[in-house]
Parts: sequence; C-alpha cells; structure tokens
Amino acid sequence: MNTATTQRNEVTHFPKQLLIFFAMTFAWSWACWLLAPVVKGDSSFAASTLFFIGGFGPSLAAIIVVGVTGGRAGLNAWLIRCLQWRGRWSWMTLAFLTPLAVLTLAAAIHITLGGVIPASPAMGNIAMFLVNFGLVFLVGGPMGEEFGWRGYALPAMQKQLGWRASSLLLGGIWGVWHLPLFFIAGTAQGNGSMPVFFVLIVATSVFYTWLYQRSAGSVLPALALHTASNSWPSMIPILPSDADQRPYVFVVGLVVAAAIWLLVRRDRLPPTPVAGGECTPALWPRNA
Repeated sequence: MNTATTQRNEVTHFPKQLLIFFAMTFAWSWACWLLAPVVKGDSSFAASTLFFIGGFGPSLAAIIVVGVTGGRAGLNAWLIRCLQWRGRWSWMTLAFLTPLAVLTLAAAIHITLGGVIPASPAMGNIAMFLVNFGLVFLVGGPMGEEFGWRGYALPAMQKQLGWRASSLLLGGIWGVWHLPLFFIAGTAQGNGSMPVFFVLIVATSVFYTWLYQRSAGSVLPALALHTASNSWPSMIPILPSDADQRPYVFVVGLVVAAAIWLLVRRDRLPPTPVAGGECTPALWPRNA
C-alpha cells in the first residue's frame, strides 16, 4: 500500500477509532464505578476491585483499539513509542517536581494569609511516602490512564486540531470522565467542587501536552507528572475538604495561570509525535 493511500486511510479511520476509544473508556470506567457502591454491601473487596479497575479504562481502551486496528505490529510500535525516551531528563525532573512546587507555593500563600495546613501523615515517614508513590503509580491513575489519554487520544486529536485545542478538548473529556467519582464516598473528588476540579483538569492537560511534545511522544513524563500530582499531597496535604477549600483554590489558580502562559507563548513545539515513533497511533488498517 503506497503512502498516499495509507494517509487517506488514516484520515478516514481516525474519527471512528477515536470515538470508539472514548466510548470504550467511558463504558468500562463508569460501569465499574457505578457498580462498586451497589455491591459494597455484599462484598467490600468486590467493590474496591471494581473501583480500582475502573480507573484503567483509558489505557485498556487504547490497547484494544490499537491492537484491533494495527495488529500485533501496530501494538508493538505504539508501545515502543509510548515507552521510548528521546527527550532530556530535565523534562522528567520538571514533571516530577512541578506539582511539589505548586503545592508548596499554594501552602505558603495560604499560611501568609493566616491559614493553617494540617499535619501530613507521611511527614517524617519516608517508607510510607515511598510506598504511597508506588501504589499511586500502579493503581492511583497513571498506569490506568496515561497510555489512553496521552498515549493514544492526544496525538490522534493533535493531527486534526493542533496542540492547544487538543489540550483543552482532551482536558474537558478527561474531566467529565471523573464525574461518577464525585458521587462515591471516600474519593478525593467527593469532597471538592466539581467546577473547580474541572477547571484544574483542563488547565493541567495543557502542561501534559507540553511535556508530551517536548519528549518526542513518550508517555513517561505523563506517568511521572500524574504520579507526582497524586502523591505529593500526602506530604503537603492540600486537597479539597469541607473545612477549608482556600489552599486548593490557590493550587487551581496557579495551575490555570501556568496553563495560560503556555498557551499564549509563541515558541513552536516540536512536531506531533506518532506511533511507531514517526506517525499517528496505529490508525492504519492491519494490511497497510
């Protein structure tokens, strides 16, 4: 199959495959999350299992869609592109430390204005802190989401919309995906404001995209950023709560300001990376 035909096939198949990816992601995650409270009375283990596997909807959907459309070769090429590292290690450092910097600055502003930050259960307990990082990485969001959001959906959307519009649109979809968690007791979202969380997710999506572009399409910085974002609050406990929402609002404000700055900058990001290292994520037919 020649290049022109392959490109036509990619454009033809792109919208359908992306919609299938989103449909599978939402169907899997929402079904698991909505069933979890239903079965909790009979089995807390089953409820917890459903809750955790629900978070793997995006990555599972991406693997299935890429595998079906690209076959084993397409899936291998996509995984290699997601896991390769051709960027500078400074981007990984930035991904890991930026959430800590934002939380620290928000806490400093809150304390300066007379607020109080509660004591951290992980402070002084390095073992607990490291275990928490590992658990968050495995079952707290990064592994279950990033191969889908940044590994599959983002490059596919960028091909049509560019990085700015794709960041905002994907951020909105990402935010809506979390919706059932606001109605499940014990989740971080359950204690917060839905609109504030939505704004935070959309703004954060811009930074994810910026890192993705800088690292030649690797998902590794996204994994690091997601892990750090969900782990550092165990050290600097700034999470939405009924007692005091102000420090969390400061976090959102700082992230939104940073996102706006990235969006209005005129510097050109590297070309959109795609599967197999050089083209979009396994959107070709199996016989291409």
